Amino acid sequence: MKEVKIVLVGYMGSGKTTVGRIVANHLNVNFLDLDAFIEEGEKMSIASIFKEKGEIYFRKKEIEYLNKVFLKDESFVLSLGGGTPCFGNNMEFINSKTPNSFYLNVGINELEERLVKEKEHRPMISHLADDKLTEFIGMHLFERSYFYNKAHHKIKSNRNTPTEIAEMIVNKLV
Repeated sequence: MKEVKIVLVGYMGSGKTTVGRIVANHLNVNFLDLDAFIEEGEKMSIASIFKEKGEIYFRKKEIEYLNKVFLKDESFVLSLGGGTPCFGNNMEFINSKTPNSFYLNVGINELEERLVKEKEHRPMISHLADDKLTEFIGMHLFERSYFYNKAHHKIKSNRNTPTEIAEMIVNKLV
């Protein structure tokens, strides 16, 4: 198989990590989570980086680590943090490096159902009351969808399982 680099973008809770692992397993390639890669490199959690060094520091590091990932001469599936595509020229950079960028497009109601169950693990929403979640997600998605929609492929989730979404991705590989 020729080298293939697959990048998954989308809002938090859209299934990038879960689906990414399935695609990587199916193709027998490495799976990388950009946030985990940054945490390993910086020796601290994303939440700690934000708290101790600030978002600007984090976004600069994010670009740096994204570049490092693409220096690898190997196939991989990469899941990005929800904000990664929205900063710097990250989407343009990704799209210049691979024809296989995928936006996992999940509706607001489906995202809310997923995220309400894992709020305490999500620093961005852990402080929100449940009844404020829909509005927050909607506003955020509105801001970010411009960047997400720059991905080469859009995968619309209509309550599909992660395996079904992974199959959709594999079937669209360039």
